[in-house]
Amino acid sequence: MTYEGILTKMQTELGNPIQYYLVFENSFLNVNQLLGKEVELIFDGFQCLNCGKQKKIFRQGFCYDCFYSSPAVGDWIMKPELSTAHLGIEDRDLEYEKQVQLKPHIVYFASSSEVKVGVTRNTQVPTRWIDQGAEQALAIVEVPNRYLAGITEVALKSHFADKTNWRKMLTNDIVEVDLMDEKNKVAALLPNEVRDYFDINAFDVTSLQYPVLHYPKKITSLSLDKTPSFQGKLIGIKGQYLIFEDGTVFNVRSNEGYKVRISV
Repeated sequence: MTYEGILTKMQTELGNPIQYYLVFENSFLNVNQLLGKEVELIFDGFQCLNCGKQKKIFRQGFCYDCFYSSPAVGDWIMKPELSTAHLGIEDRDLEYEKQVQLKPHIVYFASSSEVKVGVTRNTQVPTRWIDQGAEQALAIVEVPNRYLAGITEVALKSHFADKTNWRKMLTNDIVEVDLMDEKNKVAALLPNEVRDYFDINAFDVTSLQYPVLHYPKKITSLSLDKTPSFQGKLIGIKGQYLIFEDGTVFNVRSNEGYKVRISV
């Protein structure tokens, strides 16, 4: 059986374990069904997720021109504290930015390697946590816009990590912590504008289980640019990564916009 299409990040469904899907234009694949099977992955070219042209992908599934023009990849995406829609100030497209920035956002703790702090729209819970490979996650505070979430993250990331150590996440080298204990520590660290939104009892810890047969001890990242054809036995899926028996890992999300064929 062969599936082909343009890679976009795997769609997920909360379950025990989490279910993963690759969705193409004319088909979809429940990736969990490939566990324990030999899978061949072949790179066939590029297609920008924004303009649809067959141009080399620059970042986040976008070609160079689209990456520097589309409102979907403005600087405020990676740095929420740069959001300005609440002030009526445009970055690239004010109407688009209002639709995204002026929605309730969650600031959270996630345990995917060590404890990290992050930001996401409340509609992206638990999807965001799954995409990061979190074993556990806990919302710290819910605020009405992305800017307030951003300044909260800035205040907390001098005390907590703000990035996942993907190597530790994929080898299951995770520091065990009590996220409620960590949440108890943050009240005094929050910006003044956010403290009224903080409620220590507002949220519960979410635990997540991934479809992994066993974890490798060492891993090597697969680059389709360098290795356009790869074959291996799939032993796990975690975050947005496929994990193979020989320790090769493939980040689906970082290869968005790549045309592939997947044979089983």
